[in-house]
Amino acid sequence: VHAISKAVEEAEQMADVQIRSVFAGIAGSHVKSLNSHGIVAIKNSEVEQDDVDRVVDAAKAVAIPADQRILHVLPQEFIIDSQDGIHQPVGMSGVRLEAKVHLVTGSISASQNIAKCIQRCNLNVEDLEQLASSHSVLTDDEKDLGVLLVDMGGGTTDIAIFTEGAIRHTAVIPIAGDQVTNDIAVAFRTPTQFAEDIKVRYACALRQLASPDDMIEVPGVGDRNARRLERQTLAEVVEPRYEELLGLVQGELRRSGFEDACAAGVVLTGGTSKMEGVVELAEEIFHMPVRLGVPQHVKGLSEVARNPIHATGVGLLLYGQQRRQSPRLEPIDTRSEKGLLKRMAEWFQRNF
Repeated sequence: VHAISKAVEEAEQMADVQIRSVFAGIAGSHVKSLNSHGIVAIKNSEVEQDDVDRVVDAAKAVAIPADQRILHVLPQEFIIDSQDGIHQPVGMSGVRLEAKVHLVTGSISASQNIAKCIQRCNLNVEDLEQLASSHSVLTDDEKDLGVLLVDMGGGTTDIAIFTEGAIRHTAVIPIAGDQVTNDIAVAFRTPTQFAEDIKVRYACALRQLASPDDMIEVPGVGDRNARRLERQTLAEVVEPRYEELLGLVQGELRRSGFEDACAAGVVLTGGTSKMEGVVELAEEIFHMPVRLGVPQHVKGLSEVARNPIHATGVGLLLYGQQRRQSPRLEPIDTRSEKGLLKRMAEWFQRNF
């Protein structure tokens, strides 16, 4: 509650506005996902928004554990009378409408705890979002072509796979930056707060990129004196943990069945991805193009915003703006209309 109050107070002073409601990110190993499928009859031979809402509701009717709640229903594609690959079904003719959706579920108690903290700050919770970073760091072309997003935070690493403009698979790995900090603290016998500072300032995820001539100062525990160690020694502690984490991500990618579908490669984002050598190490492990994802689509404090650490925050802003413009539960159109598709849609609208 104290952290939220402080953040809101600083934001209000900087932006000179009063904040009454928030969009909040939610993460943790309790977040699960599954793909589902719904079918309904089209009422009036032409798909209306009511039909779309009904088929999405039908796809939500799946058995989930009693301690979980559905956080998001993300439409992947619609099918009208065996014609698949439709992303905007409203206005099309047919008899039967099907929807393929991706459901994201989370712990009821975890959601309630976040909501309670926000409400104690006299704020309303507009929505909880688990994949906010995808709104700020991925391009439409990457989502269409196929991309693996890896959001490396402090406590967890969130994975999302997009193909054909829609989300296909999500997963959470309970290893992230905090484990790297803990490894440094244990290996160098230094307090956690100093280990975090050493990680941010000097750590390197690939030992061959660290010069053996570079030295770092490591504070001791209690009254013990500080010691000087080679930066390469630090890299030898950090690299195995990143190898393990990226190996777990690769294993999840293979289990998902979408390994060959990620033609656009891998996008790494989050504070833990901002270390020297992470992109190069990831390319060695995944054998596909890897880039660092920084927030896009925002102006103003670009020198602050264009940082992987703020991917989730900027993504929540973009998600909130999208929700305000289109207040439906989830945006139906998950692709951008370009070229021929746009002209065809306009032609259908004029003629039907």
